[in-house]
Amino acid sequence: MSDAILDLIPGRSRDLGGFTVARVLPIGHRKMVGPFIFFDHLGPTVLAPGAGMDVRPHPHIGLATVTYLFEGRIRHRDSLGTVLDIEPGAVNWMTAGSGIVHSERSTPEDRLVPLPMHGIQSWVALPQAAAEIAPSFVHHPANTLPQWQHEGATLRLIAGTAYGRESPVEVASPTLYIHAEWSRAGSLPLPDEHAERAVYVVRGAVTIAGTRIEAGTMAVLTDSASTLDADAGTVAMLLGGAPMDGERHVWWNFVSADLARIEQAKADWQAERFAPVPGETERIPLPQS
Repeated sequence: MSDAILDLIPGRSRDLGGFTVARVLPIGHRKMVGPFIFFDHLGPTVLAPGAGMDVRPHPHIGLATVTYLFEGRIRHRDSLGTVLDIEPGAVNWMTAGSGIVHSERSTPEDRLVPLPMHGIQSWVALPQAAAEIAPSFVHHPANTLPQWQHEGATLRLIAGTAYGRESPVEVASPTLYIHAEWSRAGSLPLPDEHAERAVYVVRGAVTIAGTRIEAGTMAVLTDSASTLDADAGTVAMLLGGAPMDGERHVWWNFVSADLARIEQAKADWQAERFAPVPGETERIPLPQS
């Protein structure tokens, strides 16, 4: 492995009940890259007719969730009363802050047909000063995000800043998040304004300083990483940002710098003190471990 790469992290299969994801972050030796503290690769898969996705209402604190789809559709409902269909290329940024509850399900019409599903579900930790802000949900359609071409690549800036551009998505700390897709083989200079950077290969392969990174692997980069070479047909995510202001603990869906705050969230969910999702009667119980 070259000195441009700090770490190579393969996705590990996780069954979420009806569908499988590849979990990349967190892993024992590395919890975060910039603010990104959770990173799941969902699919590609096809949900069979009559099946669909059913992630029952569950809580979050201390983070923002970012669902980004390449294919498919997910109906999001939350305790703020939001009901919105998440579709490919759009940004759906849910800030949990002091606490939010949401569900993710297939729509009734999507359950009638085979539904391709492919995307990335990630969490970004909130700075300690923003950890208890009021929860919120914002949606940015794909056509509102900066998009441009570079040597066979189509680049979409999902959140944060890169290449002199800025996404309209409001972030709580310096962030890098880009969807890159190559119609032909090409090179891409890596943005250098962020202290922590990684590349996750969704499809195809990239080469950085002589090291080839295949699909399903995240490469955490050092300061010396300057250029990425991609095969034709490659899809990759560039992510990172500023280091978080201190260690974060992750337990189930809760993120906090304070273990006592996580214990409080566990007790609040157990006692049904979180606001419910309007129209939903189910809930995921608190795990026993």
